[in-house]
Amino acid sequence: MAQNVFDTLEERGYFSQATHRDEIYELLSKPGVSFYIGFDPTADSLHVGHFVQMMVMSHMQKAGHRPIALMGGGTGMIGDPSGRTDMRQMMTVETIDHNVECFKKQMGKVVDFSDGKAIIVNNADWLRDLNYIEFLREVGAHFSVNKMLTAECYKQRLEKGLSFLEFNYMLMQGYDFYYLHENYGCNLEFGGDDQWSNILAGMELVRRKKGDSVYGLTFTLLTNSEGKKMGKTAKGAVWLDPEKTPVYDFYQYWRNVDDADVIKCMKLLTFIDMDEINTYAKLEGSAINEAKKRLAYEVTKIIHGQEQADIAKRTAEEIFESASGRSADMKTTEITADELKGELQLADVLVKAGLMKSKGEGRRMIAQHGVYLNDAVVEDQYYVLTESDFDAEGEAIVRKGKKTYHKIKLAQ
Repeated sequence: MAQNVFDTLEERGYFSQATHRDEIYELLSKPGVSFYIGFDPTADSLHVGHFVQMMVMSHMQKAGHRPIALMGGGTGMIGDPSGRTDMRQMMTVETIDHNVECFKKQMGKVVDFSDGKAIIVNNADWLRDLNYIEFLREVGAHFSVNKMLTAECYKQRLEKGLSFLEFNYMLMQGYDFYYLHENYGCNLEFGGDDQWSNILAGMELVRRKKGDSVYGLTFTLLTNSEGKKMGKTAKGAVWLDPEKTPVYDFYQYWRNVDDADVIKCMKLLTFIDMDEINTYAKLEGSAINEAKKRLAYEVTKIIHGQEQADIAKRTAEEIFESASGRSADMKTTEITADELKGELQLADVLVKAGLMKSKGEGRRMIAQHGVYLNDAVVEDQYYVLTESDFDAEGEAIVRKGKKTYHKIKLAQ
């Protein structure tokens, strides 16, 4: 008998809270359950924080259940106050619709949307054209303001000011659950821990209007061992779009996670069998690097495909594990002979290569002995490149800190 997917998700550490644990376990014991997870299109790419939700959908789908990926084309026009201390920036309809299309393409890499095995819906289809008076009568009448104000997502905003616009968000997300239950037979909502209040609101609305029992589950947010959200770098969020976070940078992010986080990430973000993960969990000291390499490869393969994962893995091995410290696939910036003749400072090259935001920042990094040229620390913050810095192939290697390598190539 196949394992209940509830056990699978619990063993891998996804679950945080359940509204009705026993009932949900029983519900998931047989295939065919329609469930939904919402995604607010606040950017034109998903990021690693969404990846956990995509993996939940995939595990559920593999167990024979039907994911409904709900795009917040309507709720995105309001903005979820959960976890926020300020009001979200208002977006145009065109921007929201564009972001929704970007999300659809990225989700297809993890979830199978063919033949109705999973569906994507956009709450813009039923929220944007709502008659407000009718909505207040049909939905608003079932919500207690007193109860809403006790919700965590609102309590933390009351001190600084909660707009009436945002106050409507819970009603709209609650209505989403009701609409999906009515039209798609959806009986289960998943969401991050910060969505608990909104999930309860939707369950209550379905119960009051239909008398039906629906359920909710929250999963843990992707955090490190210190409880801070993962997926942030000095350059910003780690995106699933390779135009925003290049594949090699994506690979390196997972290759460099803290020792304390690697097993948790393996469980949440890969399909590696639990027996194998438990073997990795026994590794100590420098041997943990083998687990990190496997994590980086598997996550990159899921999001960007095996070919790109192979290139990223090979590039990292050639740079960090070979004697040459370089790779044909490493990031490269070209400079011309004319630029070189024009007293080109290393700080200028750092900016051109995207390693620094400004020339001043580059000089400060050099002065702090944080920049290397061909494995030698650079001490002069005004260092000027010359032909002698390049090898016979016209290449030089710049390193920022311990782990960021970049090839500078002299154009022929």
